[in-house]
Formats: sequence, structure tokens, C-alpha cells
Amino acid sequence: MSKHIHIISPSGAIDPILIEQTATRLRAWGYNVSVGAHAREQWGRFAATDIERVADCKQALQDPSIDIILCARGGYGLQRIIDQLPPVHKPIIGFSDITALHMLAAKTNQPTLHGPMCKHIASQEDKSEPIIALRQALEGENLTYHIPTHPLNRLGQVSAPVIGGNLSVLYGLQATPFSLAQAIASNSKPILLIEDICERHYHIDRMIRNLRMSGVLSQISGLIVGQFTECENDPSMPSSIEQTIYEAVADYNYPVCFQAPFGHFDGNLPIWLHTPIQLSISDSEVTLNMPSLLFFLP
Repeated sequence: MSKHIHIISPSGAIDPILIEQTATRLRAWGYNVSVGAHAREQWGRFAATDIERVADCKQALQDPSIDIILCARGGYGLQRIIDQLPPVHKPIIGFSDITALHMLAAKTNQPTLHGPMCKHIASQEDKSEPIIALRQALEGENLTYHIPTHPLNRLGQVSAPVIGGNLSVLYGLQATPFSLAQAIASNSKPILLIEDICERHYHIDRMIRNLRMSGVLSQISGLIVGQFTECENDPSMPSSIEQTIYEAVADYNYPVCFQAPFGHFDGNLPIWLHTPIQLSISDSEVTLNMPSLLFFLP
């Protein structure tokens, strides 16, 4: 029986055409596809009202006929409703503001997929790397990425679950039930993934220093730094954005990878969260291996 993928818009509004194009493509891949009742709507910057988005999320999370939840887009909105949602017991796909849902899923150790949403699923070619990898992930196949080296990389190997996502969202969830500290408590020594878009250099410094002072950066076993899209280096800051992040983890000895292909850009690859992956950083390349998750997918 084909898996049932359900599309919801828990955050920002999206052009309904992108939802329809995504649904058509997923059906062509052999999936049963449905769409949330309010996924195509708009309420200011949000996709429907808070009450309506909560209803769509609850229905998707609690309907046993739905195997996988695909979030239409990020933007902003989950911070307003995340504390009203039930536990997560099925895979969720998305990134950016969807980081909040990933952090909710971390409370039940439910594997979720930090990866492409409707805009890119609808528009990218079948032969593009993100689409190929997404299809492999949906089928539970092994995923292996070979990432170029970076001068600031710190060498090493680690096998651990990945937590995290968008740095600004993670920062906004600090000192809440959905914080990184809470996720670390249930995923001992995880690998942290961070990425962001359109943030000022000094704000990135503030957020990464917060993670350091709160003890998060001392309790992880590796750091994957994804894309910081349209985040420009500030000449009034003493170092580049990447160096700012490196300085925050300089006292620790775990592996660190920069410019990983995760975040707000066309090459955004899917990466499984809350299940062990293997990260290996050498002088010649970075290898990230995710074993088959077929047994996690209904």
C-alpha cells in the first residue's frame, strides 16, 4: 500500500499553486497525498489563523491514516502555537520555522526530516541532488553525502543523533519545554545542526554565545554548520560569521563541519534528525552517512 503524505501549512502563507504542484509530483512518485483544510489560506503573514493552524496540525498528527507530514513552507508562525500541539509519533518534513516542530518531535525521539518543502519539490528537476535524496529518504534508503572541506573544519568522527535546525528558531525556544537543553536531555551528546537566513552578524554572535553560556555547546558531540544565506559579514565585528561560530566552540574538541548543504538555498539536502548518523571529517572530505530508516516509516 502506498504511503500517505499529508501537506499542512503550520507557519507562513504559501501560494496554493505550489501545494498543488507538489501534490501532483508526489502522486506521480506513487504516494497518496492529501492537503490540510486550511493549508491554502492566508491570514496576514500566516497560513490561516492560529486556531485553524492548530486544528490542521492536530489532525495531521493524530490521524492514523497519515504516514508522513510535509510542511508547505516555513516563514513564521509555529512559535505562536507549538505549545498547543500533541506529541509527534510520525515523520515530519520541513526546515526553517519548521524547526519548532522538529523540537517538539525531539521530546518523543521521533525521527523527522530536515529538508525541502513545497517550493523546491514543485520546481526542482528530478535529477537535482535534493530531489534524488528526498526520494531516497522517503523510501527509507541509506543516505550518504560527501561534502567539501573547509579551512575551519575540526577533524574527527562521531556517531550520534542530530538535533537542531534554524538558529533563530532554536534561540527563540530557549528556556521553553522545546529547547535544545530539553532535547539534549533525551538525546545524550547529540550532533547539533544550525543554519539561518537574513540575520545580522552581531545577532548570530548573540545567539551562538547564548548557546555557549546556556551550556548547550558543551553538551554536544559534534556541530554541523549549514548555510547562513544572505547573512553578510559585518566589518565592525572582529571576525567573519564562520569564525564567530568557530570561536564559540573553540574550547571543545568535537568535530565541526562548515558550509554543509543544509538550509535556505537550492541545494538544501534532507538530513534525518533524532536518529544516529555517522559524521566523519578528514583533511580530504566530510562524509555524512545516514543508515536506512525504512523501519521508522509506516
